[in-house]
Amino acid sequence: MMELSQICPTTTPVALARAATIAPDIEAVVASDGRITYAQLQDEVARIASALAALGVRRGDHVGLCLGNSGRWVAIFLAIGSLGAVTVPVNTRFKESEMAFALKQSRVRYLITASSFLKIDFIAMLRAICPGIDGTLPDAALPDLQGVVVIGDSAPKAAITWDNLLALGGAPVAPQCQSDDVLLIQYTSGTTSFPKGVMLTHANMLGNAFFSGGRIGFRAGDRLHSARPFFHVAGSTLSVLSALQHVITLVTMDRFEPGEALRLFEEERCTHFSGNDTMALMLLNHPDRPRRKLYLRGAWCAASQPVVRRVIDELGARDCVVGYGQSEASPNISQSAWWEPEEVRVSGRMRPQPGVAVRIRDPETGKDCPPGVAGEIVVRGWNVMRGYFDRPEETAAVLSPDGWLSTGDRGVLGEDGRLEFVGRLKDIIRVGGENVAPSEVENMLLTHPSVKQVQVVGVADPRLVEVPVAFVIAGDDAALTPDAVIAWCKTNMAGFKVPRHVWIVPDFQMAGMTESSKVKKKDLAAHAEKLLAASRETAS
Repeated sequence: MMELSQICPTTTPVALARAATIAPDIEAVVASDGRITYAQLQDEVARIASALAALGVRRGDHVGLCLGNSGRWVAIFLAIGSLGAVTVPVNTRFKESEMAFALKQSRVRYLITASSFLKIDFIAMLRAICPGIDGTLPDAALPDLQGVVVIGDSAPKAAITWDNLLALGGAPVAPQCQSDDVLLIQYTSGTTSFPKGVMLTHANMLGNAFFSGGRIGFRAGDRLHSARPFFHVAGSTLSVLSALQHVITLVTMDRFEPGEALRLFEEERCTHFSGNDTMALMLLNHPDRPRRKLYLRGAWCAASQPVVRRVIDELGARDCVVGYGQSEASPNISQSAWWEPEEVRVSGRMRPQPGVAVRIRDPETGKDCPPGVAGEIVVRGWNVMRGYFDRPEETAAVLSPDGWLSTGDRGVLGEDGRLEFVGRLKDIIRVGGENVAPSEVENMLLTHPSVKQVQVVGVADPRLVEVPVAFVIAGDDAALTPDAVIAWCKTNMAGFKVPRHVWIVPDFQMAGMTESSKVKKKDLAAHAEKLLAASRETAS
């Protein structure tokens, strides 16, 4: 295993000191709460760290952070890390029960929260979770919670305001962290399973940020637009820390809106953007796109081949790369690189990050698959998580004693060592003995000239066990019908891959979206089952 510290900074204080020394006047973050240079960010982090230490935050403490994307989020995150404490990012779209679970399961000792964000009243939510906030802490509902800091005009009786916190600070506090200290506890999205807290170290995240940014092609003066939520690793690692490691400017937003993103692309002269297929398609199909002057050179886009092709051709991000990963791997496992031939980058065949070993394992026999044969992706290296917080059984189920992480994802390794992600093992549709990857059917449907977006899921079938069905968003001028889509599919893909039912829809909100603008496949499949049941009842 390579020594990361010989290649790049492996603690956040070292990375920040390096950036502030190299380029003190370069903007570190541009957000709705203002602009801050690297020199200013270093000073702000020192001020916050001193105040948090005075509040009582110590190495190893868990500090919840419930705040939207902002320069302040970045400064607080780096300050917590410099003390050797652990950030527990709270999803700003959580409902009461979800927030209560995350705060309690992670044993958060201190919580820093906005009073409200995007019309969500977090103080009202916290009162419902923890009545002691209006009296004294700790409270029986959250027995580990000792202190709450509120960013807003006022705070409940047992909390203090942000300004009062800063007033506690004094002399600078020397960094207390080491590279193998846990920096973040990342809760998985919970769209397919009960949330688990992934423990990621300084070295996990900073190493990933360094290698990923290098393959994206960041260089001095670059400006990255990313609306990826900072409470996910695509935001914290691949946006915040990647910008820090490569000393570039991060331009972010409170929430992704394509028209506003395009304005920022132009006015901030962004050279790169980070997004998934949903974000990319919203940008590509937005009416403002043709009138905006873009300066994009590259992108990191978690998207299908047809979408990546359009990002290159229509947004001008000629160096666009793709990546594969998951939170448990901090998150990037493999990625294409800006210097590789365009056809390789578009194909989605990626090399593992340096120092990361990848095997393809037959999920039934446990043996390695030969090159070109699909199986489960298993990974070992510096990027693999410490484990799930306080979940030893769940950790043991995915992390072997010798460090191999079972991803639960399906992929293929080529003779050249490139990895191709095929799909989630749990998403594979088993059609009469044949495996169908929803992503494969989606990629094909996206080549249809009248299909704007598509989601494919599996539903139960009495004869074939499962069959694929599709929800399609048609182009603005398209008079598309379900029968026409099915007929087109029959001529463009094997029969067992053809969706048995198609619905033309205006959007995917019937199933809801995750905070990362991903469709909830499980909920979409349940919605399809309801539609089919209603159709059968009507027919009978």
